Amino acid sequence: MTAVSPLRSPSTVVALGSYKPVDSEKIISYEPNGLIVMPLAVQDPGNLGAIIRSAVAAGSAGIIVDRSSADPYGWKALRGSMGCTFRLPVADTDNTLETLRQARHLGWTIVATSPHNGTSIYDADLNHRVILLVGNEGSGLGSELEQEIDITLSIPMSGNIESLNVAVATAIIAYEIRRQRHVT
Repeated sequence: MTAVSPLRSPSTVVALGSYKPVDSEKIISYEPNGLIVMPLAVQDPGNLGAIIRSAVAAGSAGIIVDRSSADPYGWKALRGSMGCTFRLPVADTDNTLETLRQARHLGWTIVATSPHNGTSIYDADLNHRVILLVGNEGSGLGSELEQEIDITLSIPMSGNIESLNVAVATAIIAYEIRRQRHVT
């Protein structure tokens, strides 16, 4: 195993599996009152795995990953998710704008994050169907999505902190959505 594994101390157990891709339209059509997390151009597979793990822990209905993000089924993302990738529907999309437009047509609110220019997560009403867009670690969300966003959120921070890690920010916002829905 040492010869084929990128890990310093690989397991001696091997598992093979397959998965059926989920259509993003199926996720947005099915969930009546939920949270869908949508990482866009998240490059680091460890961050993507942590986002998936946090989404599962917060009760997300699914994940829709754009194809410019890391592979959610790659070994590093799976390791970061601690296997949570297999606990909820994970879809990919090659047309983010169309996916968001379909979601809005079905009653979803499109929410994005901004380090400084948004409504505080504690002041925003997030007690409805939310698709949470989280952007690239360095450049955030692209300007082409601005017209699709209904609410831009910021996490209040003290000190001279420019921003939080994308996975940390996702976890904080997902749990604020959970709190507003009075889910324990």
